[in-house]
Amino acid sequence: MSSVDVETTSTQETQKTKGAAAKKGAVSQPTEDLSKLRNIGICAHIDAGKTTITERILFYTGKLYKIGEVHDGTATMDWMVQEQERGITITSAATTAFWKDSRINIIDTPGHVDFTIEVERSMRVLDGAIAVFSAVDGVEPQSETVWRQADKYAVPRLALVNKMDRVGADFDMVIKQIADRLGARPVAVQLPIGAEDGFIGVIDIVRMEAHTWKNLDLGATFETGPVPAHMKDAAGKAHHDLIDTLTHFDDELLGRYMDGKEIGPEHLIPVIRKATISNQVVPVLACAALRNIGVQPVLDAVTDFLPSPLDVAAVPGVKPGTTEPMSRAPSSEEPFSGLAFKIQTDPFVGKLTYVRIYSGRLAAGSYVYNSVKNTKERISRMLRMHANKREDIDEAFAGDIVAVVGVRKVTTGDTLCDEDNPIILERMEFPEPVIDVAVEPETQGDQDKLANSLQKMLEEDPSLRLKTDTDTGQTLIRGMGELHLEIVIDRLLREHKVKAVVGKPQVAFCETITKRAKAEGKYVKQSGGHWQYGHVVLEIEPMPRGGGFLFENKIQGGVIPREFIGSCEHGVKDALETGVLANFPVKDMKVQLVFGSYHEVDSSDMAFRIAASIGLKNAMRQASPALIEPVMKLEVIVPEEFMGDIIGDLNARRGQILGMVPRGRLQVIAAFAPLAKLFGYATAMRSLSQGRANYTMQFDHYDIVPASLAEEIVARVKG
Repeated sequence: MSSVDVETTSTQETQKTKGAAAKKGAVSQPTEDLSKLRNIGICAHIDAGKTTITERILFYTGKLYKIGEVHDGTATMDWMVQEQERGITITSAATTAFWKDSRINIIDTPGHVDFTIEVERSMRVLDGAIAVFSAVDGVEPQSETVWRQADKYAVPRLALVNKMDRVGADFDMVIKQIADRLGARPVAVQLPIGAEDGFIGVIDIVRMEAHTWKNLDLGATFETGPVPAHMKDAAGKAHHDLIDTLTHFDDELLGRYMDGKEIGPEHLIPVIRKATISNQVVPVLACAALRNIGVQPVLDAVTDFLPSPLDVAAVPGVKPGTTEPMSRAPSSEEPFSGLAFKIQTDPFVGKLTYVRIYSGRLAAGSYVYNSVKNTKERISRMLRMHANKREDIDEAFAGDIVAVVGVRKVTTGDTLCDEDNPIILERMEFPEPVIDVAVEPETQGDQDKLANSLQKMLEEDPSLRLKTDTDTGQTLIRGMGELHLEIVIDRLLREHKVKAVVGKPQVAFCETITKRAKAEGKYVKQSGGHWQYGHVVLEIEPMPRGGGFLFENKIQGGVIPREFIGSCEHGVKDALETGVLANFPVKDMKVQLVFGSYHEVDSSDMAFRIAASIGLKNAMRQASPALIEPVMKLEVIVPEEFMGDIIGDLNARRGQILGMVPRGRLQVIAAFAPLAKLFGYATAMRSLSQGRANYTMQFDHYDIVPASLAEEIVARVKG
């Protein structure tokens, strides 16, 4: 099939003009009317159908002429070789589509917890999101994670219940779980017509009409008609419940309701939109994307209910070098500001930097100011991306998401702005890695190639870290999970063609302290004819798990000059890189600089930096140091007859059972377990359940390793 007439009767009219444009491969040019622009992401738990939905959206908007399938490895948005082989999304992909009179920038995000950073940085720059849930599995662990990420950035969202055609599909169950587990206020704006094999369409509760698909043309057309007789009562109740909920958010609607006046779509849609944008309600829709049922009304809901850049508050920031708050309104007349949220290495054009433009306009060939690094960069080319394909553009405006070429020193989270009107936008926070793997070049000639390739991958992936083992000299790649490291190594070997020897994945242990201590650090040494003098006294105390690092300057009376205080903090941070037990990084500690001394001639920044590092090591030895390990949260879905074996196995892995919840004939077991005991867990779990159990796992917190095991680990590392 080479083309499709994109026709829809969702508003009782056909789009013949749009269909003709789709046939010719043409699309209307983007309008500068920001009210017609939507920046949305599609996010969910793994295997809920995000990429499948995106493929249908691109097909029905005329962007594609053939639907790509995830299971065939032909999905447009899963363009990486590793994505096509594994049938999963690894990196977020951006594209642009046109629906009716609106332009929609879409980012398809990964569902696997190992790539949660891709969701995090996408949420940071999106105005709205579609959260996809499986009608069979409901709210799953990664669903909760992406929901919290959307909450963090106050991103309005729609909830889309996919896979309504699957055995066990339950629309009402998913709505209840969205309310109970996510603390949201879901409102059904659709009802499914049928379920499982009988799912044929949806009822639009707002307009009180039914849409049905016969799937003769891959779902490109559907019929609109009256609500089926057998569903009139259910639709009437849902319509009443929707109005009842919305009256809480709009006085005018409440007045019409109290006066008994007619309430039509023209009254409901603006109120749903207002309540959605303010995150007071979450409209819920239904579809079966794989069978091409129900996707076009999702596009209608995106344009009807999700915000344009004009509906979002001015983006906050600070004046460079100060804490003075500033902001930029979403207008092309404001000074230019944008956030670099993703770096990607393209084999044809080199380094691509994805930028969300919050204000002003950006032209290819112009110069921008990086207010974080205090550097000036030239935009040599500007591209609108469609997965890994691209289209050159000359100019972009507030609200746009574009990829730029030519900026060399920009990293993820940097602010690009007008040099005469600088601002630093809020930076993103990236999670700490929990697992590492040793990698060494096969030959000396591969050393530089390995270093260069790793540097490129570090620029692309902020959740990746590098560490050099001080004892062996090995390079350790630190990541978010086994799959994350597996993909990184695969890309090193295949994409970057590095010949390397790779070790087995190891747990990223850390160190901490368990009590308060006080110690001094003194550095007195002759260096090149000059003496060096630095002297500090530090007090340290443990922070709660996950509390991070805090440095406080308590110096009084100038016993250490102000210009050396920063050097002391740098020295403390240097010492945190390697602990005193087994050279693991140190976490969760408060450090106070309380006393010291200096020499008017011999003191220097370096002397105080070294003295502070020595002082911290001395204090840690007195503070009962302990090993801490990453603890994962598991959710195991298992038939009841295998539940005892699964629980017994988790207990043997030092697991802590948190609870069990029935789901039909299955049991959902929630548990904590240390990552060190979970290598190879998938194989063991399938063996115990005859292949019928499934699980998800994500990092939850660090906890202290039992003393006997800690001694073994320290002895093994030092041995």
